[in-house]
Amino acid sequence: MAKVRPYYADGGLSAAFYDEITAADATLAGDVDLYAALAPEGGAVLELGAGSGRVTQALAERGFTVVGIDLSAAMLARAEARRKTLPPEVAARMAVRRGDMTALDLKRTFDAVICPFFTLAHVPAGTAWKNTFAVAGRHLASGGLFAVHLPKLDVMRNLPPVNPKAPVFDRALPDGRRLVLFVAERSFREPPGKLEQVIEYVVADASGRALQRSPERLTYYMADPTPFAEAAGLEPASPPQDLGGAGDLWVFRRP
Repeated sequence: MAKVRPYYADGGLSAAFYDEITAADATLAGDVDLYAALAPEGGAVLELGAGSGRVTQALAERGFTVVGIDLSAAMLARAEARRKTLPPEVAARMAVRRGDMTALDLKRTFDAVICPFFTLAHVPAGTAWKNTFAVAGRHLASGGLFAVHLPKLDVMRNLPPVNPKAPVFDRALPDGRRLVLFVAERSFREPPGKLEQVIEYVVADASGRALQRSPERLTYYMADPTPFAEAAGLEPASPPQDLGGAGDLWVFRRP
């Protein structure tokens, strides 16, 4: 196997094909509607872990002013390319910039802060979570809401056995190639509630011949976010809401 690189690293295929993967992921269905319900019409939203701009763009198209933050240069390049294709009035409501969600200070507040699609789970549930919740609290206006999407511990703990030869994703690309994903390795450790997988991305031609391979390490850390929210001065706004069976959306309010 080729050298394993981190997920969303420069040169990897997870960033290059992020939009294709999320578009086919049924567990994300309806997530934009949930985020849009957190802020008043025309309100301001801060997105932590904006990635390629999937949610950032969708909220801007709905009339929100959105600032998307991400640490991955490869993902931000895709988000900026997406922004440039939008009508001028929509593009003006969408800004993306490089930043660390654990140490961000934009010197302003927002009506809502969101952290979609397991972004927080990519970092250990300790100091990094504490700092991210502090960042969310610092950027929320009074009464504002922070929504964080996290994987369900029971689901991740009980994933089926790995078969490295059986694809878990196989889709045709617009140019006639195919994108195929395999789970090469998987382990779960508890405590602390850590799922680690090596996902091999393969781009193949129409005959099935591999043109590119990229094994990438995907890690999720799981914990109850409530103590971290409370330490940041936030309070639960509602019970966690199931999103697609694989994760929950937790919403907290700044009093």
